[in-house]
Amino acid sequence: MNSFITIEEILKRKHFDKSCIAAGNQGIQRLVKWVHVVESTQVNHLLNGNELILTTGLGWKDDESLFMPFLQKLIAAQASGICIELGTNIVNIPQEAIELADRSKFPIILFHHEVPFVEITHDLHSIIINKQYLLISNIENYSQELNKNLLEIDHYEQILKFLQNYLNLQVLIVFNDNKTLAFPIIRGKELTSLLEQIKEYDRIQHTSMLKQTVTILGESYAELIICAKNRLLNEFDLIILDRTATALAQHFLRDLYVEERKLAEESKWIRSWLDGEYSDEVVRSQLSYSHPQTNLNGGTVCICKLQAASNKNSSVDRTYFKLLFRTVFEQSGFQLFSTEIQHNLIFILGDKRIPDNWKERMTDAFIRINKAENSGRKRLIGISYGVGKYVTDLGDVYKSYQSAKETLLLQDSLAEENKSYFYQDLHMHRILSLVKQHSNLEETVNEYLEPVLNYDRRNNGELLRTLKTYLACSGYKQETSSRLFIVRQTLYHRLEKLEKLLGQNFMKSEKRLELEFMVLAHEYLTSSKKNLKLKAEI
Repeated sequence: MNSFITIEEILKRKHFDKSCIAAGNQGIQRLVKWVHVVESTQVNHLLNGNELILTTGLGWKDDESLFMPFLQKLIAAQASGICIELGTNIVNIPQEAIELADRSKFPIILFHHEVPFVEITHDLHSIIINKQYLLISNIENYSQELNKNLLEIDHYEQILKFLQNYLNLQVLIVFNDNKTLAFPIIRGKELTSLLEQIKEYDRIQHTSMLKQTVTILGESYAELIICAKNRLLNEFDLIILDRTATALAQHFLRDLYVEERKLAEESKWIRSWLDGEYSDEVVRSQLSYSHPQTNLNGGTVCICKLQAASNKNSSVDRTYFKLLFRTVFEQSGFQLFSTEIQHNLIFILGDKRIPDNWKERMTDAFIRINKAENSGRKRLIGISYGVGKYVTDLGDVYKSYQSAKETLLLQDSLAEENKSYFYQDLHMHRILSLVKQHSNLEETVNEYLEPVLNYDRRNNGELLRTLKTYLACSGYKQETSSRLFIVRQTLYHRLEKLEKLLGQNFMKSEKRLELEFMVLAHEYLTSSKKNLKLKAEI
């Protein structure tokens, strides 16, 4: 359905029976949203697109050269066409204007006798307004019927079929994992060709194709597409598509809530899995029963330490977060199994894809979750994540769980620049933690760095920072001075001080390795003390 009228339909109306198309005959399917009477050649600020212009040519009566710029402005403003009354002010149309209109498929309609512009605008506006009223009425009827069906349907396919039957167009839905469903059903080359066109949609706007994102919790879940073969799509199709995408989002969100409740019931089994009570074979057997068609290549555990917003709806916040977490990570190729232990949310992330890039996929998912948290949809604050080691044997998930807990504990002792969600990024800090447990780490650090630390305390110096940067730059002086934002001469002076305090051989391989470890240990101890102080103040 269209709320507007085409040039072709207008030509069949009263007062147009004796008109003729002088140029742009191929543009008679152009839509007309409104009708304007224009006698000035300055129209840039008057038009919004899809207007039909009525004129007697008064604006260029005394200067025919003004008509071509006027026509070019109309075409640029995406007007639908122009109707010119001949005989009153002008008697002909320049040939170059005819040629421009033909090239632009811009209809020029001529009246060879005087016509009542007031009656024409009244007639056409009445048709447009009536069409718009009918369009709104049909949209409301569709929405009511769709909402009614939404309460009764069991599967989203029924929504797609309802849309297809209503518009009588090709309907497709493409999920983020590239799963595709089409109504009417198409396969093989025809489906492949259509999917290629959809990929080009953002670059080339197709007049026979419309696409709408199905969004859940602020995240893209799927793309809903309609395609036409024998007509152009219009604003009615777009509104119907948008209403259907919203209905699909509601249906998918309802399914996610149901799935979340189902997983909550599985919590006892998941806890036993985390405790290492099941072998790989037992786990896969259970998953084949409870989650058919599940094929996992491995997985990892993520612990989410939440500090819920201080309001009465904290439980809603947690549910929201679990749904958001599930939606984002499933799009990254993981199947999630969740439980809650000691107020922490525990997610077992089964990997459905090739394990090679699991960390990159998880990193991207965390970025998207953080964006959602920092946006207006934020319902939770103060989230800490700990991701354990990746295991290929599902019976070893308990090892990933233990390492995820260790990752969270380590993060409390790390400077912000050294923090990571991933256990595999914290190897050196794990060693520091072990050394601290079994020996006097602070005494060992002082044995190596005390001269530098004392110098900095007495002189408010920057020797420790200089040492750290010089070691990180592998002894390259230019890069070191650049990172420290100091001139080379200042760097040379500081290096001389370091040689006096640490010995001239401090950059030799064995000594350098010891110093690198001690600088890292010093930062570890400093961060630990700060965190203990903060906890004591709280």
